Parts: sequence; structure tokens; C-alpha cells
Amino acid sequence: MSKLFVGIDTGGTFTDLVAADLGNGRHYYHKVPTTTGDPARGILEGIAELLDQNSIARRDVAFLVLGTTLATNAVLEGKWARTGVITTAGFRDVLELARQRRPHYFNLDIPKPMPPAPRDCRLEVSERVAQDGSVVTPLVEDDVRRAVAVLKTKQVEAVAICFMHAYANADHEARARALVKSLWPEVYLCTSSEVLGEFREFERFSTATVNASLMPIMDHALSQFEKGVAAQGIPRTPRVMQSNGGAVSPGAVRKMPVNTFFSGPAGGVIGTVGLGRQLKAPNLIAFDMGGTSTDVCLIRDGEPAKKSERQMGGFPVRTRTLDIHTIGAGGGSIAWIDAGGLLKVGPQSAGAYPGPAAYGRGGTRATVTDANVTLGRLSPKSLLGGRMAMHPDKAHAAIDDLAKLLRVDAVKAAAGVLEIINVNMMGAVRVISVEQGEDPRDFTLVAFGGAGPLHAADVARNMGMGKVLVPPRPGLLSAIGLLHADVRGDFSLTRLLRAESANVKAFNAGFADLKQRGVAWLRGEGERESETKAKFEWQVDLRYFGQNFELIMPLASDRLSAASLKRLTAAFHRRHRAFYGYDMPAQPVEIVNLRLVVTAARKSLPVAKVNKVVKKHIVTERRRVWFPETGFVQTPVYERDALPAGWRSTGPAIIEQMDSTTVVPPKAIIHNDALGYLHLTLAKQ
Repeated sequence: MSKLFVGIDTGGTFTDLVAADLGNGRHYYHKVPTTTGDPARGILEGIAELLDQNSIARRDVAFLVLGTTLATNAVLEGKWARTGVITTAGFRDVLELARQRRPHYFNLDIPKPMPPAPRDCRLEVSERVAQDGSVVTPLVEDDVRRAVAVLKTKQVEAVAICFMHAYANADHEARARALVKSLWPEVYLCTSSEVLGEFREFERFSTATVNASLMPIMDHALSQFEKGVAAQGIPRTPRVMQSNGGAVSPGAVRKMPVNTFFSGPAGGVIGTVGLGRQLKAPNLIAFDMGGTSTDVCLIRDGEPAKKSERQMGGFPVRTRTLDIHTIGAGGGSIAWIDAGGLLKVGPQSAGAYPGPAAYGRGGTRATVTDANVTLGRLSPKSLLGGRMAMHPDKAHAAIDDLAKLLRVDAVKAAAGVLEIINVNMMGAVRVISVEQGEDPRDFTLVAFGGAGPLHAADVARNMGMGKVLVPPRPGLLSAIGLLHADVRGDFSLTRLLRAESANVKAFNAGFADLKQRGVAWLRGEGERESETKAKFEWQVDLRYFGQNFELIMPLASDRLSAASLKRLTAAFHRRHRAFYGYDMPAQPVEIVNLRLVVTAARKSLPVAKVNKVVKKHIVTERRRVWFPETGFVQTPVYERDALPAGWRSTGPAIIEQMDSTTVVPPKAIIHNDALGYLHLTLAKQ
């Protein structure tokens, strides 16, 4: 019996599906429009189509993982559930006081973001714990009961319990949670110590409140998804991709939906890391351009950049994530004219419905896709291997309307749309490279997503980058990356103490607590048999006394000694000098947080087999294509699946396949290697 791994990446425009057979190495690919009103329906229909088209039995599915942007969209669109907060007396306004920073220093008219819990739904109770965990004021349980009664009248769906210094002693939060659950069993509930066991009240309160606001939304969506998967006869419980690059059970996501903000894009980064290992190319920039957004991430020495805090909807969310920078730039990004008469593109998107005008689903406003069709860069006939008809007349009409408003011809209007979207994406690449002290010229741009290979050469060339790499299935790389996801959990707790031998016992007790949590989590994920094989990675956050920021340092084990602590502080001084250009050996060093990363590795997938069918005629047509340096020029259009290994040519060229289109500019050298990767070497400008 064959065993199949299935990965599903749901984007704003398309849902991508990939299945890999562990027995024979065969991969199956499918792409369907996203049903934005009911994402689960489109996903389930896509699964059924993928399996039926390839005569695959449902019982053969051994692993199914989903990447989703549902949580991200809910926050960005303000569609979170109505949420209540129960907090320590005197601290109901922490979410709005924040760090007392305005969204814009020089514009007083920009409103501050609205928290998911309105002020009248944030209720105070009498209790107080000191920073060392000692109880200053016992919890008044009647206050909790009264808060529950009030919140019921406010019709909230979820509640976050956020008490002062709960990271040091969570007993009050645990007792309040038990009371709320006994009085209100159906409410969605979380505590700040469960969500983020670290100090800094604003960040902890914010993360817990955002988490609570997403719990009803994710529970509803995952319930539909799980039931649909089971109804199809697939025997295994599906997994969901997290922002940290690991896949977990739906139960874990229901408790911690904040961990899925970069669920979909994380798959693309993991896929890029995998192809980098395969090709022995350690320094890459992942460039994922889809229909709605573009996601970029820098990978140095085979390791993707990571972050511990992200801004979502104007609020900090502290959770371990891949450092993915996202902007509203995709094939569906709408071109518009501002009050000053200047052309703008995005971040508004036509999405899947009505979509770009070229899709013929009712969209009439000019988009990036319509500009590509007008300039001959995108097929005017069909997409998705002929399954999706294109309507070039409607694309031309949308661009004509834009051109009239700009008082230029249609070609200039379409070229302007492409130039602006490319500049926007260059800005995203600059954020994760130049602004982090990295030279993008030292990296190869890996182009994927449905629209990534269309624009990658222009973006790379304008950034001074000389190489672009296009994987065999660029439009499906995020879904492919999901198949490589291990089970991963991140845990942390605060131990704000000097890095001195007198505190070694306290640090080791904290590590023991983290290990206990990690083992329990593994069991909850159904990984009992893997506990001995699971990888436990230990880290600490260190800083100089008086600083308000930390550096994360790795540890060899969960046991510190006076000698290893001394080596750790010496390594911290070196790391601080490398990062900031100076160190302070005479200044005391503090350990702030202890961290544990638990990883249970999944079985490695076989390398996808390359299509060996070589056709006599690999040029399907020649059409007029516009390039900035030449204008319109007759350009050969190649069928990618027909390109033989070792094939080499010089641009201009268009290379089409089911899931994407690659644009090769004039004078660029294009090479197809033995594994099916396209290598573009760009001519210097």
C-alpha cells in the first residue's frame, strides 16, 4: 500500500495542492481558485479533485497538512471575535496605553488601533502578584464571578485572563480560569501565562487578547475542515502549519491560533530551505509573489531568519516566527490614481472573486495581471494548463480605462503598473536584507508563487542581484514545503536574574519546567513513540544590565554550571560585538528568558522525479512581449515540461507551465539543470 503526503496552501487567490508518494517518489499537483467566502469548501473540493484525477485511494493518505492565512486576514480586516478581558485592578487600559507611542510621530490625526477587547469588555478584579511571584493581594473570587456575569451581557465569545506578573506565578490565572469555565463552559478562554510565559505586561496582554479573539474563528474553520477530511474517508487527523515552520494538530491551533499568522508563507520558506540544501546553495532570498501579497525571507547559511515578535493589526504578538516580511503586492493588486493624480498599485486586491479583469469573473479594475496580459508577458489564452480561460479583451479594456485617466497610452499605463509593483517588492527585499546589514548581491533570489517568476528578474536586476532560481513547480512551492514540515513546539518562561553562579539552581529549575511542558506537548500531539527521537534545543535571552533588548543564545544542554555559565557570558560578549559593534565586559549580564524548541522530525520525502519526456518542438509559439529595454519584441514561448535537462538559451524568452510563467529578459542566460531548476543569470546593467 502506498503512503501519500498531501500539502495544501490556501492563498488569497488560489489554493495549491501537492501530493507525494513515499513509495515511488511520484508527485501530483493541482491548483484551484480559493473560495474566499468559505475557504474549507474550496480546500475539500481541491483534495477530492487531486485524489480522483490521479486514482488515489483516500486510505493511502498518511499525512495531510494545511497552510492558511485565516488568522492573518481576520486581524488585518478587524474580523476577530468580540472579546473580553479579566485583568488585575488598575490595569484595564494597558492595551491602549501600550508603550505610549503614536502610530505616526508627526501626524496626530492617525487613529490608534482598536484592541479586540473594547474598554467596556475589559473588567478588573482584586488580585496582585509581585515580580518575584509572591502574592501581594489574594484573588477575590467573587470579583471574577461578577466579571463573568457582566461579560455575558456584553455577548463576548472569548475571554483572555491577563494578570500582573502571571509569568512569575500563574496560580491566580489558573484559579480564575477554573472559575470562568465552571460558570461559562461554552466560552473560548485563554490565560496570558499559557499563551506567553514572559514578562512585559503590554506584550503579554496583547498577545493573549489577540489569541483569544481568534479562537472562535479558527475553531469554526478547523471544525469544518476536519469534518470534511473525515467525511472523504481520509483516516489521519490533518495538521496545520505554524509560523515557526512546524506542523501541529488542530487541537494545538485551537489553543494558540496566534501561532499561525504566517502559516501559508512559512511553507514556502521551508521549501526554499529544502531546495537550498538540495542544490548546495545556502544563501537565498525567498520571493513568494501570489495573487494578493508578496512574502520575502532571507536565508543565510541554510537557516531562515527568525523573530520573536511581530506587529499584527497594530498590536505586538510575541510568538516565535520565521522572519517573513509581507506586503500587499500580487497579481490581483489593483491600480488606482490618488488625489494628486499619481498612479498607485495595491495594497487593495481583486482577490479570487471578482479577480483581475482577465479572469472574466466580473472584475473591471486594472490589476497587475491585466498589465502582464496587455504587455504579452502572460498567456492571453489560458492558465492552469488550459483549465482556466483568459479574456485578454477585458484586460485591455481595464488598462485602457486606466490609461485614459492617466492621459497616456495603454502600453505606458501597463508598463507603469509593472514598474510600481516591482519597486514595491524591491522595498520588501530591502527590508529583510539591506536594513538588516545584509548585501542582497550575495544572495540568489528564489522566485515562486504564481506570479513570482513573472517579476523576479526585474526585481533582482534592479537590486543588483545577478542570479534568479526558479524551482520546478514555483506556483506550488509553498504547498511542497508543507510536506517537509516537522512537528515543532516553542516554549519559554522568564527568569530575570543575573548570569551568576548563585542563580544556576533557579535556571536549571526553569529548564526542568520547560522540559516537562515539552514532553507533555509532544504526547498531546500524538508523538509518544518519537519522544526519544525528538530533538530538544535550549536557548536563553541575554542582555547587559540596564538594557531593554536581548540576544538569543544557544545552549548545548538544559543543565547550566558555574563553568558553562561563564562560557555563555563570554560568548554573549562576542555576539553583542558582532551585532552592535561593541561589547561591555565590565557590565553585569542578565538572563531574561529561557527557551525550548522541541522538534519531532518527519520522514524525509523522496526527490520529485523530473519529467523525462522530450518533445521535438519546445517552442509553442512566438508572440510580441514588452520589455523595459526593448519595448515590444517577438519572443519565443517555451513549454517548461518539455525542456530537456541541460537546455540553455539567451533571453528574451517566456517559459510557461501549469502553475506559473517565467519571464527571461533580453541578454539574460537561462539554464535548465538535471533536477529541473531554472537558473537565470542576469546581464549587468
